[in-house]
Amino acid sequence: MHREKFVAQGGPDGGDGGRGGHIYLKGNPQLWTLMHLKYRRHVFAEDGVAGSGCRSTGADGADRVIEVPLGTIARDAETGEVLCEITSENEVVILRSGGRGGLGNWNFRTATNQTPRFSQPGEEGSEGWVILELKILADVGLVGFPNAGKSTLLSVVTSAKPKIADYAFTTLEPNLGIVEYRDFKSFVIADIPGIIEGAHEGKGLGLRFLRHIERNSMLLFLIPADASDIGNEYEVLLNELKMYNPELLDKRRALAISKCDLLDDELKMEIAKDLPDIPHLFISSLTNIGIKELKDLLWKELNS
Repeated sequence: MHREKFVAQGGPDGGDGGRGGHIYLKGNPQLWTLMHLKYRRHVFAEDGVAGSGCRSTGADGADRVIEVPLGTIARDAETGEVLCEITSENEVVILRSGGRGGLGNWNFRTATNQTPRFSQPGEEGSEGWVILELKILADVGLVGFPNAGKSTLLSVVTSAKPKIADYAFTTLEPNLGIVEYRDFKSFVIADIPGIIEGAHEGKGLGLRFLRHIERNSMLLFLIPADASDIGNEYEVLLNELKMYNPELLDKRRALAISKCDLLDDELKMEIAKDLPDIPHLFISSLTNIGIKELKDLLWKELNS
């Protein structure tokens, strides 16, 4: 109640409480992984401050901002529901809302109850577990079986330095590289870890790898020239994408036959007869055969 000298009967004087702080997700293009959150399991925003006399409203609780790389998806841990997706720079989304502040007794005065001795408490803030999942954003995604030469190609066309070795599943995390094109143009290419038959069922960590393909503008299939059946390998890869997410088949596709330094012109002509009806090239990352033409092809497809 209002208390002041020479005011005999002060009326209700309680101010409103401040709201609790929000928790935001914010897109930061300078981040590439969620590693900075690995040991930060709990994030708390501050409580709002209670209202006080003289109808003073309490301060709002301080917000918390969690910066994440572009391509981050937030899912409810219990239901699996997608809460939001961060896809652009400085995009801000409320992940958890703070509770509304309470109302002081000043709000409840009436002609028949001029000195209300009650107030409305504030709301509880929301809490819960959220799973943050990162899907790589790139213009071109490299798709192929393990040990097809994807990492070697990435190291040739970009300045990226992925791990390269002569055994399967050398690449366990996607690698990004920027391809410099003519007239200071560029585009981003992603080396997706190798896919095997049955990947859509989780074999060979397939589900962990396939999710990164969803965010690429186009797909470049890479199949080595020494494969037993290039056409069949392409169909197997395509089927894995279809079984995982049929919408992936709507993306533009191109095919590169790697290790073509093992082939002569006659063999190339023979192989070309059985290739699928998509743009294709014979390349060699070791001797740089077809690398310039590959850049031209990818730029044309990205901008068509």
